[in-house]
Amino acid sequence: MSGTARSAGPDDPGWGQLDAVLTDVIAATGASMGLVYLLPPGEQVLRLAVVSGVSRSIAAPWARIPLDAPIPVAVAIRHQRIVWLASQEEMARQYPRVGLVLPYDFRLAAAPVVIGAAARGGIVLLWSTEHPPELSPRERHVLGASCRNVGRLLRQAADSGRPLLPRDEPRLLRPPGPGVPGPAVARAAFEFAERFPEGCCSLNLEGRIDFLNSAAADLVGADAATLLGTRPWESLPWLHDPVFEDRYRAAMIARQPTTFTARRPPDTWLSFRLFPGAGGVSVHITLAATEGRPETAQGAPEGAERPAGATALYHLTHLAAVLSEAAGADEVVELVADQLVPAFGPGALALMTVEDGRLRVAGHRGYPAELLGRYDAVPLSSGHPAARVLATGVPAFFANPVDLERAYEPALRHDQMAAWAYLPLTVSGNAVGTLVLAYDQPHAFTSPERALLTSLAGLIAQALDRARLFDTQRKLAHSLQTGLLPHRLAAVPGLEVAARYLPAGRGLDIGGDFYDLIRCDRADAAAAIGDVQGHNTTAAALMGQVRTAVHTHATAGAAPGEILSRTNRLLIDLDTDLFTSCLYAHLDLSRQEVRIASAGHPPPLLRRPDGRTEILGLPPGLLLGIEPDTDYATTVVPLEPGCVLALYTDGLVEAPGADIGLATAALARRLADATDENLEDLADTLTAPTAQPSPPTDDIALLLLRPTGNGPTNRAERAAGSG
Repeated sequence: MSGTARSAGPDDPGWGQLDAVLTDVIAATGASMGLVYLLPPGEQVLRLAVVSGVSRSIAAPWARIPLDAPIPVAVAIRHQRIVWLASQEEMARQYPRVGLVLPYDFRLAAAPVVIGAAARGGIVLLWSTEHPPELSPRERHVLGASCRNVGRLLRQAADSGRPLLPRDEPRLLRPPGPGVPGPAVARAAFEFAERFPEGCCSLNLEGRIDFLNSAAADLVGADAATLLGTRPWESLPWLHDPVFEDRYRAAMIARQPTTFTARRPPDTWLSFRLFPGAGGVSVHITLAATEGRPETAQGAPEGAERPAGATALYHLTHLAAVLSEAAGADEVVELVADQLVPAFGPGALALMTVEDGRLRVAGHRGYPAELLGRYDAVPLSSGHPAARVLATGVPAFFANPVDLERAYEPALRHDQMAAWAYLPLTVSGNAVGTLVLAYDQPHAFTSPERALLTSLAGLIAQALDRARLFDTQRKLAHSLQTGLLPHRLAAVPGLEVAARYLPAGRGLDIGGDFYDLIRCDRADAAAAIGDVQGHNTTAAALMGQVRTAVHTHATAGAAPGEILSRTNRLLIDLDTDLFTSCLYAHLDLSRQEVRIASAGHPPPLLRRPDGRTEILGLPPGLLLGIEPDTDYATTVVPLEPGCVLALYTDGLVEAPGADIGLATAALARRLADATDENLEDLADTLTAPTAQPSPPTDDIALLLLRPTGNGPTNRAERAAGSG
């Protein structure tokens, strides 16, 4: 196919088919909510593509999920299995971040979408606690089949040149209802509701009123026409307490009726009963008995400033939880952008950090690139509001353009927005950056909102300062680590090679993993891989010495077992109290064989040209550095052209609580099932995050070797090449 592939538009039939898959699995399992996540090729962040049964605002904190996050759908994808959570207690215990933000009782299943061996997304379903505490075999089958259908749709869309890629906003599906009533039925229902002596109203999925009867309008003391299309906790001042919005949220997520009592000034107490369903919430409103009314449900006095709503608190609780785990400045920027926009509703956001006396744009949402160019590289000494708030340490809020131009020259209004908040990010008096929130319409910043944003700025500043320090330390550590590894592998005629080194995902420590490829002559090569005990500079330094020793002995022509014995004596002499695993392989390409010796290292894998893959059972040998007079056995293994020999460190198969034997067998199956013809692609497949049993807690080194049969084939050629 010629030309550049374009992603499918919102009206592409593929999206309609994806909608249908979610609708069908919800109907077949009786789930109350459903979400489809997609993982675009080459990315490490899941994106929410389709949501049903809940509003976008409730789903917004989970719209982007890093693949290594402790979130059920990410875990399901990494493990390639269904994750089932039967209770709020189980959720809080296994996934505290989710439990903190969604403190409601529901049941959840998350399942992966896999194409071949590659994860491409996931499906999440929620039920009320009326669902049995176990997922039935039939439901597991239906959920698995739905994931396969999504995978098929994604593959077909990609093959057609119009891949289904997630948009900025997920598609919102309204679950099928009882059907549209005819005029006579609708009229009868309306008259029934009007005759009803008690108040009733209907909230849609977004929490907006789309119907209320006259009794409800009378009870809440407002005109029905002014309430239609509004959220009651926004349009009725005495319902501004966040607890009331939270009751709506609880009803929608837990799918259980809930109640609350509120006082309509001056002294009318009302009882609200919420009955959730697939398309929204039905609300029953009555006068409440005055005896025993809860003291906490006092309602807001008339004229009081509105506190932060439950939506803002919901997003900020989530933000506080994830910021505490952020392991880099880029992650902080993404988290802030993901959470603040839905929480406070700005049309645009820019996070600027201090670098060399200027403010640099570290991340943004909503701003066109040409406008960001004007913000970027603002001198700290300038009169720009983003720089001025850093100098004063006092946030600046401008409800409209007139307020901004009154405080600053009109030329400093760099965008076409209508309201702004400039929040200085400082830690212990040190300037870290500035957060800019810009609104499409004039926005009156109430005192509670200003206080919340100011507190939030302090939280972001601390997280950003901590993350930047983390980035600096990690960069130094990994520069030292990678500096001790070969910058490029030796070129050996007749041998294809690929190598990978992946530092532990979130750690700062320096690992001791190493690998090397040594060219002995035109038809002989040696490969070594190992892991020094410990994660510190001592381990890294020893790793460099071990690699150098192995390389030196290999070029001198020593046998595999003898090389390990000599290296073992070196470690004993160094007296570091650190042990090292090591595997050494000498490849004789003309004889089509490999001689291997191991010092306590994970066994290599060998895939034959026909795809049969085996774990080579070598005598394990003692780790290097334990006993001075240790012998290491050498095993000879046939190595015909087209075979793939995989050497790796234990980070690729070890996980807390996992059986390393089972994990090694699983790695062998992945190698056998992989369809990659290119060795570099195969290395990516074996080390992909979705292939790991859990987020890696240790460094990973991988070395793949494949003889092609195109190298020198006899001793004379080898001698000529070496001469």
